[in-house]
Amino acid sequence: MFNKILVVCVGNICRSPSGEYLLKKLLHNKHVASAGVGALVGKTADKMAAEVALENGVSLDGHIAQQLKSELCREYDLILVMEKGHVEAVTKIAPEARGKTMLFGQWVGQRDIPDPYRQSREAFEHAYSLIDEAAKAWAKKLN
Repeated sequence: MFNKILVVCVGNICRSPSGEYLLKKLLHNKHVASAGVGALVGKTADKMAAEVALENGVSLDGHIAQQLKSELCREYDLILVMEKGHVEAVTKIAPEARGKTMLFGQWVGQRDIPDPYRQSREAFEHAYSLIDEAAKAWAKKLN
């Protein structure tokens, strides 16, 4: 049912690439990508996000940030956002995507995953641990 999954945050350089690459690792039979509602288009993953992910066995090498567009929303079966406010941002870009947009933290207490951008290493580690927990919960639901 959900074979194409899009992970969304703001800049598409911290949280959503981590979520994308974690889900790719957990869901081999699914197509997973990521985008940002205010993407830093063309940028690679944030250095600290990449370091923390790599320390946890996930490489973000090759990630290039892309802007969320309505065409992209139409292409995916499920759109997972990092914060409740991102649901509205996705809906503004693609109103038809509202019904297939859910929180990345849906199965871990419907939790928002805070943006660690330009914050401490601890903020990145905390965000990564939440993303990891949520990705594992989604993998159980989608496998």
